[in-house]
Amino acid sequence: MAITRRGALKASVLSGVGAAVATTLPSAAWADTDPSGTAAVDADKALRLLEQGNKRWARHHSRHPHEGRARRAQLVGGQNPFATVLGCADSRVPPELVFDRGLGDLFTVRSAGQVLDGSVLGSLTYAAEHLHTPLLVVMGHQGCGAVSAAVEAHRTGELPPGHIGGLVAEILEVVESTPDDGEDFIDDCVRANAGHIARLLREDDELGGFVADGRLRVVAARYGLEDSRVSWL
Repeated sequence: MAITRRGALKASVLSGVGAAVATTLPSAAWADTDPSGTAAVDADKALRLLEQGNKRWARHHSRHPHEGRARRAQLVGGQNPFATVLGCADSRVPPELVFDRGLGDLFTVRSAGQVLDGSVLGSLTYAAEHLHTPLLVVMGHQGCGAVSAAVEAHRTGELPPGHIGGLVAEILEVVESTPDDGEDFIDDCVRANAGHIARLLREDDELGGFVADGRLRVVAARYGLEDSRVSWL
């Protein structure tokens, strides 16, 4: 049967509408990775979402959610992230990419070696108190320069000068208390540092209250540069 010009145009329009609907309506699988906010997301759910996103990232199957025009417009009125991530300032470990999340999903705070200071603690407390994020992840990473500098200072007995020396000194205590009897001492210190900072946050005068009453869970993690995977400590 011959197709008229009007029929072809109608089919083309309907096809375009169908494609648009397919790209804007989430599938059942996609809905599980697309929380609307913290109201329906507890710490367990938040952790699963991060695990799922990291698996996609590690397998080169990232979906890059929440980057479009509609999401940007939605966030003009406020934010409602489902997790907080305290990560290193290292350019190779951006949490939104590592966990395959988008705008408004994660409240991220980054400092070299995840070192705590007043501004970092204030930011983390803001996320817990005002944004009600149920999960706080302290994420160290393989090959951390700040931890490596602390290991070097431990071995040589000399701190770097200036501001960098002050930062390294914050990690040195962890390095000195970590046994040097494994295959990769620096990586052992990376794990120990993440765990140490997570403990400090659980015991913090302000954040500890959120942990004690079940409003916040603090977990430590380590990201591998070689395999792109996050392991939970």
